[in-house]
Amino acid sequence: MSGLETSERPVDAAAIAEREGEEVAAADAREPLVLAIDIGTSSVRAALFDGRGREVAGTLARVERGFRTTPDGGAEADAGELIAQVESVIDESLARSSVSNIEAVAVACFWHSLVGIDESGRALTPIYGWSDTRAAAEAEALRQRYDERAMHRRTGCRFHAGYWPAKLLWLRKENPEVCSAVGRWVSPGEFLTLKLCGEVAASVSMASGTGLLDQRRCVWDEAMLDITGLSESQLPPLAAAGWTFRLTDDYARRWPPLRDARWFPVIGDGAANNVGADCVDQSAAALMIGTSGAMRVAWAGEPPAALPAGLWCYRVDHRRVVVGGALSDGGGLYDWLSDSLKLGADTEANEAVLSALEPDAHGLTVLPFWAGERSTGWSAEARGAILGLTTNTRPIEIVRAAMEAIAYRFALIAESLLPFAPGAEIRASGGALTASPTWTQILADVLGRPLNLAPAREASSRGAVLLALEALDVIEDIAKLPARAPDQIFTPDAARHALYLDGLARQQRAYDALVREPSS
Repeated sequence: MSGLETSERPVDAAAIAEREGEEVAAADAREPLVLAIDIGTSSVRAALFDGRGREVAGTLARVERGFRTTPDGGAEADAGELIAQVESVIDESLARSSVSNIEAVAVACFWHSLVGIDESGRALTPIYGWSDTRAAAEAEALRQRYDERAMHRRTGCRFHAGYWPAKLLWLRKENPEVCSAVGRWVSPGEFLTLKLCGEVAASVSMASGTGLLDQRRCVWDEAMLDITGLSESQLPPLAAAGWTFRLTDDYARRWPPLRDARWFPVIGDGAANNVGADCVDQSAAALMIGTSGAMRVAWAGEPPAALPAGLWCYRVDHRRVVVGGALSDGGGLYDWLSDSLKLGADTEANEAVLSALEPDAHGLTVLPFWAGERSTGWSAEARGAILGLTTNTRPIEIVRAAMEAIAYRFALIAESLLPFAPGAEIRASGGALTASPTWTQILADVLGRPLNLAPAREASSRGAVLLALEALDVIEDIAKLPARAPDQIFTPDAARHALYLDGLARQQRAYDALVREPSS
């Protein structure tokens, strides 16, 4: 691991704002070049970006991935397969480019997941994903035994099956022999750095999503280490601001353009998404729907003194925090319903029918918890439900009802979150919203607020790159970059908003009757 050194002068914010679209031809790309890698729940992507944060045309490589689910709520992935997937997209992205020298590599990865490794760095467990709910009983036991409010204030996280404390206690109970052989627990991001660079260190961004980090002091929380029976040596060391890695010799030979590249510690994909959507202060809130969903506000400064029970607080970096709420079901539920209900592959035709349906006219109430619940009730034991089905219900109406149901959960997040950003513009991003103007309009109508669809198609990749460029002193301050014009503005309709308020109230009554909400 090495300190960051650069003699490059910061570029003026107005110059950065000069844009010829979201992509730039390779011949027009401005140095330095940065390779972005985005490790998501459903895919791994890599692309080159230039010194102005523009994707270099023709360099995007993508491979599909996912978690294996189990009947008891498990969500697992093979750690070796993930490395192979990253290798594959790097191979392809570099093959699509003729550049000989890339200055840096910026990586964003899904939060909250973990893998156990031995002293040699070999994975002893699968990757246990953020949507794995098998530790629900352990989360409840933690809630009954310890002061959750105090832990929430320090770590920004609730006691929940999605975070590391409950997962580790569950693993120790289920697989004691394997756990005793684990030398260190790491996220997939640190596992990647270890394999490619031969070193392991966690950014405060990735560490902040574990439930084990003291968010104010940016150190592992001693009380949580005691509760989980861990020592600091069993967790990755925390990377200081400005630290970078280099490829091992073997990988440097495989990827000559990356031989001298500085690899930044992996950051959380949600933090990167905020930055990539131009949501880096309290003037703008990011709303994202990909496989899952989240709504977040980021700012430079300290975590809030009082954090609402329905929200979490993580870190973008050492200087910035991000506060928000997350939904385990988003575009993944849309895909599951579309496949299960056999809507067919003509997505344009499906979108047209969905758009033509009237708001909340299907008579259905959906609890969108196929993968459990995070914000705002934090019940890992919550399960999906469709109420009000009749022989007259059409499959497309079920999908529309689920889209509205997810929008209702965003409304509850917004109620707790937007006081941190009064009057904030809401910038929407994510593949699910880009693909469905109908869903984006539903969200605007439910929230009763305009939604600006962000132009970046690879917001998380762009955000990781902008943070790297700031660390390289190519950009003085990402907060000074002018926000880009949205691709489209979705204006709420007052009449539809009133109808959706009734739907939200009906959903909440069903939630109160069917879901046991953890004490807060």
